[in-house]
Amino acid sequence: MTTAEQRRAATSTLGTPLLVAAIVLVALNLRGPIVAVSPVVDAIRADLGVSAAVAGLLTSLPVLAFALASPPTSWMIGRIGPERAMLVGLGVLSVGTVLRSTDGVVGALAGTALIGAGITVGNIVVPVVVGRDFPHRSGTVFGVYTATMNIGSMLTLSLTVPIADGVGWRLALCTYLLLALAAAVVWTLATRRRDGAPRVRAEEEGEPARAPSSQPVGWLLLLAFGAQSFSYYGLTAWLPEVLRDLRGLDAATAGVASSLFQILAVVGALVTPLVARRASLRVAFIPVAAAFLALPGGLLLAPALWPLWCSLAGAAQGGGFTVIFSAVLAASRTSTENRRLAAFVQGGGYLLGALGPWLVGAVHEAGDPPSWDVALAVVLGALAVLATAGWSALTRLRAQ
Repeated sequence: MTTAEQRRAATSTLGTPLLVAAIVLVALNLRGPIVAVSPVVDAIRADLGVSAAVAGLLTSLPVLAFALASPPTSWMIGRIGPERAMLVGLGVLSVGTVLRSTDGVVGALAGTALIGAGITVGNIVVPVVVGRDFPHRSGTVFGVYTATMNIGSMLTLSLTVPIADGVGWRLALCTYLLLALAAAVVWTLATRRRDGAPRVRAEEEGEPARAPSSQPVGWLLLLAFGAQSFSYYGLTAWLPEVLRDLRGLDAATAGVASSLFQILAVVGALVTPLVARRASLRVAFIPVAAAFLALPGGLLLAPALWPLWCSLAGAAQGGGFTVIFSAVLAASRTSTENRRLAAFVQGGGYLLGALGPWLVGAVHEAGDPPSWDVALAVVLGALAVLATAGWSALTRLRAQ
């Protein structure tokens, strides 16, 4: 069988609605298990007897795991293929979900780290599969994938407290194990015929795979994604408190602002691919960068318009994720390059992202008296890096 015939045989069953359904179910698991902790964090602290700093690790550890687990995840995908790797990731996620709820502090933290490691597999496998199996619809599928991740976050934020009121926080957090099991079943059905097909190595696709660190566009995309992650996690952690201090909002109203920031990401994730398809990734990136800059800039200059700034930035963070990983696909000549570049960008990007909540909070507290002006200026600077690095990367891609 020739290489071309191998490739056709390997992809003949792919790109189907069932595979899209599998990607959607996987996406529901890639953020929800992390944010589910936030609504019940007070109950967790009381039950485990831990400080706020330790409880904060239940949401920050997974982001650090995204960074640290990306290189070994890329290696594993290369060894066993993305189909089996995803099942390993969902298995690790499931074990972590149970461990987080069935032991004390050590178990909760260990389970949280496993959840982060399991999600990392999905973070890298999905872009690889989308690029390989939906080459002509990758932007649209990326948009659906990104939107579904945010929908998963909203579902868990909405449902965790009502479930916990009935069965306690431990069983409430374990409830989301059902989503992981459903994703594993549908993923297996969608890819079962692929497992027996020969996998094409990068060398068989025509050219040896390039190292991501040797590509200037790889470093630019890492910077862009790192700046977006830093800003996203920094704002997610502190936005309610910023609005309480700047506008005197009560906790409930400040929570609405956080919801706008998350919910509007669905709009950005779905609209951005349409713009990119009709124009280009560069054109789609312009409103993304401008709208994201509007949140810290608007809060500094016109905080009374906070609903507008939160909505614009929410749409931008969903659109930015789609643009960056569409660019990763565009910069990759083979599936192997796509996998390695995705791991490279996510590994460095999430490492920078993990610094966001800590640095924004530290800068705020360093003021005498504490002030959000400098902290918001730090986020504004990070978003300027996103705009500059993202535009430069997309310009290089256009010139290739």
